[in-house]
Amino acid sequence: MKEPIQKPGTNPSSLSLQDSLSANLQTNEQFFQSVYHNCADVVYRHFSIAGKMKALLIYIEGMSNIEEMDKSVLSPLMQQTPAELENLHAIMEQSITVSSIKENKTFAEVAEQISTGNPVILVDQYSIAISVGLSKWEKRAIEEPLSESVVRGSREGFTETIAVNTSLLRRRIKSPQLKMISMNIGRQTQTKVIVAYMDGLADTTLVEEAKSRLQRIQIDGILESGYIEEFIEDHPYSPFPQILNTERPDVAAANLLEGRIVILVDGTPFVIIVPTSLYSLLQASEDYYQRFMIGTLIRWLRYGFLVMALLLPSGYVAVLTYHQEMVPTTLLLSFAKSRELIPFPALVEALIMEITFEALREAGIRLPKQVGSAVSIVGALVIGQAAVSAGLVSAPMVMVVAITGIASFTIPRYNAAIAIRMLRFPIMLLAGTLGLLGIMLGLIAIIVHLSTVRSFGLPYLSPMGPMRASEMKDVMFRAPWWALRKRPRLTGDYNQNRQPPGQKPDPSKGTE
Repeated sequence: MKEPIQKPGTNPSSLSLQDSLSANLQTNEQFFQSVYHNCADVVYRHFSIAGKMKALLIYIEGMSNIEEMDKSVLSPLMQQTPAELENLHAIMEQSITVSSIKENKTFAEVAEQISTGNPVILVDQYSIAISVGLSKWEKRAIEEPLSESVVRGSREGFTETIAVNTSLLRRRIKSPQLKMISMNIGRQTQTKVIVAYMDGLADTTLVEEAKSRLQRIQIDGILESGYIEEFIEDHPYSPFPQILNTERPDVAAANLLEGRIVILVDGTPFVIIVPTSLYSLLQASEDYYQRFMIGTLIRWLRYGFLVMALLLPSGYVAVLTYHQEMVPTTLLLSFAKSRELIPFPALVEALIMEITFEALREAGIRLPKQVGSAVSIVGALVIGQAAVSAGLVSAPMVMVVAITGIASFTIPRYNAAIAIRMLRFPIMLLAGTLGLLGIMLGLIAIIVHLSTVRSFGLPYLSPMGPMRASEMKDVMFRAPWWALRKRPRLTGDYNQNRQPPGQKPDPSKGTE
C-alpha cells in the first residue's frame, strides 16, 4: 500500500481538526502543539526510523504504557536497516509487535486516539498516522458493590473502566448472540457508551429505540450514567424511576437473558437497564439465589414494609387527629398521656421528626465511613431522647419514625426508596388536613399516575396492569426455577421460551 505524498508548506493556522493530515511532519507537529496548548502532560518524542526517516511519537503521560511502547514500538523502529525501508505500512507491520494498530488520516482521528491514551506515530512525507493500542491508566479493582451486598451470590461488581465491565458480562454470557454497539456521547468528553443486548431475545424495535434516544443526546459531557437516564426516560417529571441501574454484573446478565437492554457508560460502575417496571425495582438478585420459599417470604416482607414506609406516619397522624375512635381505649389513653405536654399537633410533630431523620440519614452518607454510621445512629438516639425529654415530640412518634426509616431500608433500589421518601411528605399533609380520606385520595392519585407511566413502551405496572397471569409467578411470589418457563413480555416480538417443560424434580423417576 503506497501512501500519497503531498507537498509540504501548509500553514498550520489554516488547518482544522476535520482536515486531512499533512505530509509535512513539522506542519502536523505545529498543529497538534496548538491544539494541545498548555497541556503539560502531552509528550512529543522525536526519533528516526533506521536513521533516515524522521518520525514523531505523541502520547499523554499517565495514559499510555511507556514500558511496552519502548520495547515494542520505539526500539524495533529505530533498529530498522535502510534496506528494509519500503513503505510506511510495511515498516509498521513488520516492526511493531503490538496487536492493535490503526491508520488515521485526519487530525480529528489522531486527536481522538491521543485522548484515549493510544500513542500516535507521525512520519515525515506521509499523510497518515499510526496509532498503537497501548492505552494504560490506573483503575479500581473489582470489588463487591456496597449498595447491593448479598448473603449469597457473586461478590463482583462493575468498575469505572468500560472494558472491564464488558468483559464481566462476556464472562457470564459466552454466547455470540450477546451484541455490543459502541458510540461516543459528549462534545468535550467523548464518553464511550455501549448498548448491549441479546440478539434473538431483545425486540429489534426496542434496540433501535434505545440507539435513537442515545444518538439524540447533545451535551458537552457525560460524566455518569445518571446524565443519560434523564435524557432517555419517558416521564421526566415522575417521582418514580423508570430506568433500573445496578453495579452487579449478574443482575445485568439476568436482565439481558430476559430480553432487556443494558447501557454501559465509561467512567462509572452503574449500568442502565431498560425497560423496567415497578416490581423489578422491588426485587433483589438474592431472591433468585435462595430457595423459592425463602425468596417469596422475603418478597412479601419487602412489599409490606414498602406500604409502611409510605403510609405509617400518615396513618398515625390521621388516626390521632381525626379518627380516635379507631384506636382501642387503653392505647388511646397511652397516646393521650404521651402527648399531654406536646405543644404541636400530630402533623407538625411528624414533619419535625421525619425531616430530622432524613437529615441524619443524609449526614451519615456524606460523612467519612469511620464516623458516618456512628453519627447517624448516635445522633438519632440522642436527638430522639432529648426531643422526648424536652416535650417537643412524643415517644410513640419517635417509634413511628424509626420503624418507617427501617422499612425504607428494605427497598433494594436506592432511587426507588427515595421516591417513596419523597411521596411520604405530601401524603402526611393530606392526612393532617383530610384524615384517612386524604390518604385514600393520595393513594388513588399515585395509582392513577403509575398506570400512565411507561418505560420504553413497557407499562410500569406490568404484568399486573395490564394483567398477565402467566407472569405473576415472578411478581407476587418467586416460583421455583423449573416453573419459570416463560420470559416476561416486554415490547413487541420476543422469544418467550426460557426452558423446556418437564424439569420439575421427581424422585420417583430415579436416574436414567
